Amino acid sequence: MPTMANHPNRSRARVLEPGVTPTPQDVRDARAAAGHSQSLAAAIIHGTLRAWQGWEADESAPDHRRMHPGLFELYMIKTGQWPL
Repeated sequence: MPTMANHPNRSRARVLEPGVTPTPQDVRDARAAAGHSQSLAAAIIHGTLRAWQGWEADESAPDHRRMHPGLFELYMIKTGQWPL
């Protein structure tokens, strides 16, 4: 699969090893790189908008949720961003 090294968001993306829990910024960056809304991103992995909002929420926010590494990897695969 071709890489997108020239994509404007690609230079800022943090490279994650499989099984590493993504940060809220990792989740936001992946969604932005794919050009998706939160609703569409959630639908791609059969999640809810509310769950996606929690994954992107700041870690100090009361509604923050950690995204499971498998879900992040699934989103990355389905959007053509994996392997990194």
